[in-house]
Amino acid sequence: MNVARARACVDRDAIAHNCARLLDVLDGAALCAVVKADGYGHGAVECATTAVDAGASWLAVATIEEASELHDAGVEAPVLIMGALSERSEIERAIELQADIVVWRERSIVLASEAAALLSGVARVHVKLDTGMGRLGTRDVAEASRVVAAAEAAPGVRLAGVMTHFATADIPEDEGFFEHQLAAFTIWSGAVRAEHPDILVHAANSAAVLREPRRARFGMARCGIAVYGLDPFNQDSLAHDLNPALTLSSYVAEVKPCRAGESTGYGRRYVADHDTHLGVLPIGYGDGFRRALSGAADVLIAGSRLPLVGTVSMDNVAVDLGPDPAALELCGAEAVLIGSSGPERITAEELAGRMNTINYEITCGLSARVRRTYCSSSSPAP
Repeated sequence: MNVARARACVDRDAIAHNCARLLDVLDGAALCAVVKADGYGHGAVECATTAVDAGASWLAVATIEEASELHDAGVEAPVLIMGALSERSEIERAIELQADIVVWRERSIVLASEAAALLSGVARVHVKLDTGMGRLGTRDVAEASRVVAAAEAAPGVRLAGVMTHFATADIPEDEGFFEHQLAAFTIWSGAVRAEHPDILVHAANSAAVLREPRRARFGMARCGIAVYGLDPFNQDSLAHDLNPALTLSSYVAEVKPCRAGESTGYGRRYVADHDTHLGVLPIGYGDGFRRALSGAADVLIAGSRLPLVGTVSMDNVAVDLGPDPAALELCGAEAVLIGSSGPERITAEELAGRMNTINYEITCGLSARVRRTYCSSSSPAP
């Protein structure tokens, strides 16, 4: 029986297709593939390599550790570390990795200059203006401009770019907030670029690229969720010609009759009201298949959509296979929790909707217990 207890199979061809789709929309602007959080649960190194081979010019991560992983794996592409680096030692490590960093305070320029002097290296910085996300970056345009000037003047520091981050690009009915951010950044970045024409200007995430590609793309777009074929608007990625890259599967480890009045799982949250059969899958919230999906999700087995019943436990879930005795023959069959089987399809967006969350959380939440494998659409999964 060649099935895995819990496996996420990632289709490299889907990632390559999605990168090509984004590059087509970007119309000459660079694509930065965001591979933070282990490539949104898909595997950072494999996805980074695939994205670069498909035309991505840059990669983005959130932490020093994530940048180190790419470096140690020999991934060759410029890397932008987007998260906060508060210690000089972190900036030193970024210089060693030849990774760019994001700054928004003059103090960071001082630390970067000190680190560069210590290592006889260069700290490449991107100054972040907070136009409305309300997280990292300065809201003060004057301060952002002072940081730009400080970066230009500081020994060992190179002004590499300016950036912002949209808060509502994925919400079409955002009452003009996206337009407000775009206008504010366009004015400021235009003034900076007039004095520093060689810098890289970037703002757009996946949603902004698909929503307003012409005005939001600038010199580069930082795309994460769309690279993996997930819909930044949490609807249907196929509507944007994006191919989901990840299939999450398990198998039917046990089939047992369940008579009316019998139950399955903790708390007896499911009590059968008719005679049926239960299929037990050896996957659970320890693998990232969330407990909130208890009694609120389906599974694909042999091309049929079947309801998950009872409580999702750490290591197992149960599926109602129906009353037909032929269900006993399903022991050992593959069970798809995200992906396609026959005519049926379950998406990360569907699961997210059932938990009132977003597709990002579905794939990022897959734990290390889920074995990642990599395949191509034209060849069978390993």
